[in-house]
Amino acid sequence: MELEQRNQEIQAQSGTSGLKEYAVPIAIVIAGFMLAVSYYLVQTNAGSGARFAVQNAPASALQEAVLPSAGVELPVTWGDLGKKLVDAGAIDAAAMESLYRNRGGMPAEYRTLLSGSSGKKLVMTQDNAGYLLNLLWALGLANKNQILEDKTEMMNPEYGGAGNFASTGGWTIAKGDAMEHYNMHSLVTLTPEQQKLVDKVSRNIFRPCCGNSTHFPDCNHGMAMLGFLELMASQGVSEADMYKAALAVNSYWFPDTYLTIAMYMQGKGVAWEAVSPKEVLGADYSSAAGFQDISSQVNAPSNRGGGGGCGVDAGAPVAPKQQSGCGV
Repeated sequence: MELEQRNQEIQAQSGTSGLKEYAVPIAIVIAGFMLAVSYYLVQTNAGSGARFAVQNAPASALQEAVLPSAGVELPVTWGDLGKKLVDAGAIDAAAMESLYRNRGGMPAEYRTLLSGSSGKKLVMTQDNAGYLLNLLWALGLANKNQILEDKTEMMNPEYGGAGNFASTGGWTIAKGDAMEHYNMHSLVTLTPEQQKLVDKVSRNIFRPCCGNSTHFPDCNHGMAMLGFLELMASQGVSEADMYKAALAVNSYWFPDTYLTIAMYMQGKGVAWEAVSPKEVLGADYSSAAGFQDISSQVNAPSNRGGGGGCGVDAGAPVAPKQQSGCGV
């Protein structure tokens, strides 16, 4: 009996010794493998150039820089523009309420912007970016502005009229047809100098869903950005601050796009806070072709959604009426 017990003790000690003996070499192998994988992920040679990525720890910091969780204060107040859009029929308040009722209800903040008045600066967050997109879309579409009369872009006869684009055909929550309100209401009046500024800046702000600038607002994002530029210019925002705010807005509307661009910039040694908003919003980065080139050099972040649709119904794209590359 004592002999059997002694044998069991010897076997137990032997097993423990074996574990200790192999533990260190195994740990070394695992550590080496992890280092190799980390190096591969940080910079992967892709033939002609390097593909940039960031490790998990700095990735969350980068995301916070591009898409602040607390939101971004925009340099404009909304006032009673929502009420004016409703009174003009450019927004059907009942249809808007119904739309958001199906999404869980309309918060008090949304209702105030739609039918009340607010003297506070607008704050865009990941939660309200879609709602502000819709409000600014209505403003850009309905506000009278000579950009919407451009016969080489929105009013080009070759496209069959402005009503064939996603920015017009996709606006389904107006009273009557959207074209009854297109460029029809004097909601934001600009001085000649302010109009020149909007014209200038709009030609240099692109969106990754197509190759068109804001000066050719054929989709919801383009039309909303036009409305935003008009609003900023009317309230005396400088050109530099217009670009800065436009980059923040585009980042919330197209989160994957600008996280990818931020990763590319970080790979080049440029922090997101140090980028030139004007440069990043230009065709080389923010147009469909420009972003495709940038993203080919980056291990892109996982899909965060947003930004893809050209309709008010939960981002679903509008059925094409006229080919333009933006879902119309």
